[in-house]
Amino acid sequence: MSEDNKAAARAFFDAWNTGDLDTLDELVAADAVDHDPYNPFASEGLEGLKKTIAMYREAFPDINMSVEDQIAEGDKVVTRWSATGTHQGEIMGFAATGNSNTTTGIGIDRFEDGKVVEAWNNWDTLGMMQSIGAVPEAQGAEA
Repeated sequence: MSEDNKAAARAFFDAWNTGDLDTLDELVAADAVDHDPYNPFASEGLEGLKKTIAMYREAFPDINMSVEDQIAEGDKVVTRWSATGTHQGEIMGFAATGNSNTTTGIGIDRFEDGKVVEAWNNWDTLGMMQSIGAVPEAQGAEA
C-alpha cells in the first residue's frame, strides 16, 4: 500500500510538470481537503487543485517539480520537493518579471482507496515572492 501511495504522490508532481490535469481525476478525491494557507482555491477540492496548478503554470510555464525524498507509512506519504521556473506570467497580483525561481517544500498527503483525500503543505512562499521581486529581500546587518 505505501509503495502504491508513493507512486501516486509522484504522479501528482508529473501533472504539475506536464499540465495534464485530467490525470488528477485518478489521483485526488473530488472533495479532497487542502490545508495550504497560500492556496486561494484550497476549499474547492479537486477542481481547486486544478485551478491552482493552472495558475502556477501560467505564471511559471517552464515549471519543473522534482521529488527529492519520500517517506510513507500507513495512509500518509511525506514528500520533500523542489520546483524551478521562470516568472513569465502574473501570480498573486504581481506581473511577470522574467526572474528565475527555485522553491522548496514538504507535503504530506493522506490517502484513502488510492486517492489523496487530505493534504498539508509547507513551502518557501517568502523565498518565491522575494525571487520574483514581489517582496524585498532582507538586508544584512551592518558591522
